Amino acid sequence: MESCSVARIMSLGKLAIHRTYLCTLIFRNLPKLLGFTPSSLKKFCKAEHVELQLTKKTTLGTLPELPPDILMGIFATLEIPDLVRAGSVCSSWLSAYTSLRSLGQYKLQQTPCLLYTSESAGESVACLYSLAEKRSYKLTLPEPPIRTRCLIGSSHGWLVTVDDRSEMHLVNPITCEQIALPSVITIEQVNPIVDEYGALHKYEFSWHSGARGVYSSPSIFALDKLRHELHYKAFVFPDTSTGSYIVVLIHDPMRQLSFARVGDDKWTWLPPYDDYSDCTYKDGLLYAACTYKGELHTFDLSGPVVTRKTIISTPREYDCEYMYVVQAPWGGLLLIWRIFEDHNVEPEPGASVFWNTTQYRIYEFDAAGSKLKEINCLRDHVLFLGHNQSLCLGAEEYPSLRANHAYFTDDNSLWACGLKNNHRDMGVLNLDDNSKEDLVSPQLWSNFPAPMWITPDLRKMNLASGGD
Repeated sequence: MESCSVARIMSLGKLAIHRTYLCTLIFRNLPKLLGFTPSSLKKFCKAEHVELQLTKKTTLGTLPELPPDILMGIFATLEIPDLVRAGSVCSSWLSAYTSLRSLGQYKLQQTPCLLYTSESAGESVACLYSLAEKRSYKLTLPEPPIRTRCLIGSSHGWLVTVDDRSEMHLVNPITCEQIALPSVITIEQVNPIVDEYGALHKYEFSWHSGARGVYSSPSIFALDKLRHELHYKAFVFPDTSTGSYIVVLIHDPMRQLSFARVGDDKWTWLPPYDDYSDCTYKDGLLYAACTYKGELHTFDLSGPVVTRKTIISTPREYDCEYMYVVQAPWGGLLLIWRIFEDHNVEPEPGASVFWNTTQYRIYEFDAAGSKLKEINCLRDHVLFLGHNQSLCLGAEEYPSLRANHAYFTDDNSLWACGLKNNHRDMGVLNLDDNSKEDLVSPQLWSNFPAPMWITPDLRKMNLASGGD
């Protein structure tokens, strides 16, 4: 699908933003370049979570006309919502915005945003809550409607979604590019069942894993029900060796691994182990965290035969915990244990149970030396954990984020897809004292699809150049 036009992308703000503010955003950078002072520019009073309405026009003819290279230099310092809005102001700004994108010069690392849906916003609308602006934006996404899909991952600006036929797609919510992944029937444990006319009717789901063999009779699921049993978490990684992208899927039974490159016609199973909870890709190796064993495995996906190694083994201390593997900004890798407890929402029989994250244990390790060192404080760094690719960011580069805090969303495998109305375990946890607070109050999101972190990206998936 073609990417959105600027007018369509402007559903981020629906063109309802004071143009005075847009001009202020641009020209506040001019003192560094041209010696201008912003004292004459009006200040924009940020509203809370509302849809802004256009109240007045700004006479652009009274503003200095800047050379394209100066405009592009200023635009390159803006976060995506402001950049897209600036591109709508006038033809010269639109030209600078378009050139910045087409030349691949816009590479500003974005502050992660919370992507969620809301019943009041509509079936095809996703909302993006900006931590930098403390404001939400609406994005109209391609069919099928985003509220009918499961969200099972986000990496490098891409969502991994599962539709009501249990098929997976990559979606870039900023450009609206959508790419179909190999069919679910090519996963090892899934077989199609067709009706008398040869049309796909149901799925047969085989309960077997590489480590445990067949441990139950196959189950039959309707097209829209398989996703609640099969899909757990997915990741998208650029593969510079092939100029493509690798999509890694953690799926049931028993949270096993399969992978495919964009453009492949089937998924490749990675037996024998299971109970994986997180993955990352570094220097040509897939790192996969195996919670049950407390191990970190590597998979070399570059050759005709996949090879696997165990590089770290650490004992579990609690029954209720998940493990994450995170690339640190300083070049190392972190192993993180998420510790949680369960609570009854209601005391009567049949009450829902939800998980409550209480702390994180953090270890740094050298993959070559296989040595673990516990870290009690991340100092000037911050974590983003959940259904997204796990992130560790430098707080100095993201002034809206709080150092030594973990921003987390719910990725519990028991109801990430299947139980739509349960409480979501989300918040901001202070790693100093394990105190926790809400991300935003009151709650903005619907509980299904489960909200997740995404780092917005304006780039399309250019397979010929590895995504650059």
